[in-house]
Amino acid sequence: MTRRPMPRLRCLLIAALLALASMQAALAQGGGGVPVTTDPVRVGPVPVEVIANGIVASESVVTIRTRVDGQIERVHVTEGQLVRRGQPLFTLDARLNQAILAQQEAQLASNRAQQSRTQADAQRYQSLRGESFASQQRFEQAQADALAAAANAKATEALIQQTKLSIEFATITAEMDGRLGALPLRVGNFVRQAENTAITTLTQMDPILVQFAIPERWLPEVRAAMYRAPPTVRVRPEGDTETPVEGTLVFVDSAVDTTTGTILLKARFSNGEFRLWPGQYVQVRMAPRVQEDAVTVAGPAVQTGQTGRFVFVLAPDNTARKRTVELVRLAGDRAVVTGELQAGEKVIVDGAQRVTEGTRAVERNAPQRVSSVQ
Repeated sequence: MTRRPMPRLRCLLIAALLALASMQAALAQGGGGVPVTTDPVRVGPVPVEVIANGIVASESVVTIRTRVDGQIERVHVTEGQLVRRGQPLFTLDARLNQAILAQQEAQLASNRAQQSRTQADAQRYQSLRGESFASQQRFEQAQADALAAAANAKATEALIQQTKLSIEFATITAEMDGRLGALPLRVGNFVRQAENTAITTLTQMDPILVQFAIPERWLPEVRAAMYRAPPTVRVRPEGDTETPVEGTLVFVDSAVDTTTGTILLKARFSNGEFRLWPGQYVQVRMAPRVQEDAVTVAGPAVQTGQTGRFVFVLAPDNTARKRTVELVRLAGDRAVVTGELQAGEKVIVDGAQRVTEGTRAVERNAPQRVSSVQ
């Protein structure tokens, strides 16, 4: 059997690539240099951001149930509709309670007539007792009859108020501004108070909360920020490309979760455009404080080697110089670092993988000099 020529071809290909790389390096050293793009080192205030995942939660969810028995006579709303506080949602058949109310009002008229007669008798017997024409026992009986008639009238008045409440409860209204859920019951269904059946739910949408958990090491920062002023919280729903929604931190839990080592926070947001939806997952960024005089470079400029992280700085003589740095954190597309860097120095961003210590480089983003024509 003949040996396969693949290993030999692979060695030749690697040698050719190494030779090509050596030629490019030599051309770069002797010619204009490796083309690179740079970005200046910046020194200034940078927010200290806490990044977490959160869940949108409504401040209030009301389960709507009936407070009286009756058949659903009319549905005034549709599923998912936005409603205002006091807006009618359902109307139940209240004819039975209306008939009871008429009966009780007639009974109240009778009670009041009885009350008037007994009061007149009590006054009459009081005058007769003073003239010795009536006994003390008869006078006391007349007073008792008057008090009993007054009590009967008040009892009937209380029954009337109760019946009026039942008639009022037959019209089910929204307890707050919010969005309705599904409507499982329609016109014709009979509902009972004892069954405790949910007719629908009403969810508050504006304002709305986002709850999220952060590691407990951030707790001192958050507590210090709450004493100064509630920190701003920015959230962005998954897949949303618009500007993040801004809110304010309003709640820090009273205890750290010992199982996860995190603490629960809540932030409140204005949600007039309904960009946030209950149960939705969002990306959360909170800045409890601002670090002054932070040194930042473009994030892609930071590289990792055997001895740690480093960047290449383009020196004034157009040569790449290696600088060791320590990555503190990422702030958007920039990296907060510590090291021997000065504000305004040019850090190589694109092309840093093609240079080494002392390699000549030329900026692709440098302004072109235009010679004037005499």
